[in-house]
Amino acid sequence: MFSDVIASARVGVPKFTRSQRVGRWGNRFGPYPGAGFHVVLQGSCWLIPPAGEPVALSAGDVVFLPHGVQHGMSDSPGRKVSELPPDAGVDNIGEYDEAPDQALLLCGAYRLDRGLAHPFLRSLPEVVHLPAHPGRRSGLDAAVDLLRADLAENRPGAEAAQPALLDLLLVYLLREWLDSESGRSETGWGAALTDPAITAALHQIHRDPARRWTVQELAREAGLSRTVFARRFSALVGQPPLTYLTWWRLSTAARMLRSGNASLASIAHQVGYTSEFAFAAAFKREFGVAPGAYRRQAPERTGAQVLAEA
Repeated sequence: MFSDVIASARVGVPKFTRSQRVGRWGNRFGPYPGAGFHVVLQGSCWLIPPAGEPVALSAGDVVFLPHGVQHGMSDSPGRKVSELPPDAGVDNIGEYDEAPDQALLLCGAYRLDRGLAHPFLRSLPEVVHLPAHPGRRSGLDAAVDLLRADLAENRPGAEAAQPALLDLLLVYLLREWLDSESGRSETGWGAALTDPAITAALHQIHRDPARRWTVQELAREAGLSRTVFARRFSALVGQPPLTYLTWWRLSTAARMLRSGNASLASIAHQVGYTSEFAFAAAFKREFGVAPGAYRRQAPERTGAQVLAEA
């Protein structure tokens, strides 16, 4: 399910930099055309959020900013984001001696297509802080440790390994947030993704969007009566099952238009439309432009292009 959430919005590879900070320092990050993240590899510092109190960060802490809001990182909580200089966006790694006033950071961004962002990502708070808890975040801690080791050793294959590790970090931090008190709720996507019946139905929609699903068939996949399923799905997901099915079909079509050269008729068939005309009309209602215009406006970008643009 997380793979579907991430694939629904990701464009290209993550951009990231490593930096060693010492003495009095501070930088402004964002706003991003995607989601920002910070990992404190060693030492400590402060996150200056767009609103609210500064957040103390220590080694192993992970911060995720799913909406790409502007924020700051600093040695001191007594700084304003507007006063901080923008981050240079380049690696700045020297000899790290673990002095008390030093911090070693990994900072970066996942480029997202906002028009295709999954509702789960849109439902997250502006700042997700996942403090280090040795022994309690096994998956996330392992991802951080692997990143730390790969960045330090710079071994062959790093260009392939590091983006993959950053994708892994994203998966584990989202899982960790869902497992945390902040992520647990009785309604909304946090609840939907931890409800076995609803996730079973979502999996079937994502696996086979072209199928002519009915609410009754999805309820059967969920192991619930039609009435109970429809009520629970709408309460947790925020829209009725077939409305979500339509959104997923059209978002899947948008990704196919962005990344490939399949004909409109072929794409329409693969996402469950019996005619190109019906598909084009539904697509224009959702995205405001016809499929052909969308393809011309939103070509798939390569990793190199994404890094050059960032």
